[in-house]
Amino acid sequence: MRFGLFGRDKRDAAAADAAAQVKRQVRELLDLPDNAVIAVNEILCADPACPGTETVILVMKPGEKTRAFKVQMALAELTPEALAQALAAAQ
Repeated sequence: MRFGLFGRDKRDAAAADAAAQVKRQVRELLDLPDNAVIAVNEILCADPACPGTETVILVMKPGEKTRAFKVQMALAELTPEALAQALAAAQ
């Protein structure tokens, strides 16, 4: 993220809003308690076998091993259906 004279740019704000929406959806779909922490990041996979950009979701519950979910699409392209499918496939 870049912080300049005028704060965050619109792309950063849009990405933060998209990540917050995904976090809400993950919490609801997995019925997570309030103390669970969810991290959502978009990464560019350097492996030639990867499709390019993917969204990685980490779910951290106290006393439990962190669970990672990967969706083979950019955060801005992630649909509720694709997210539900990724979470269901990993369980």
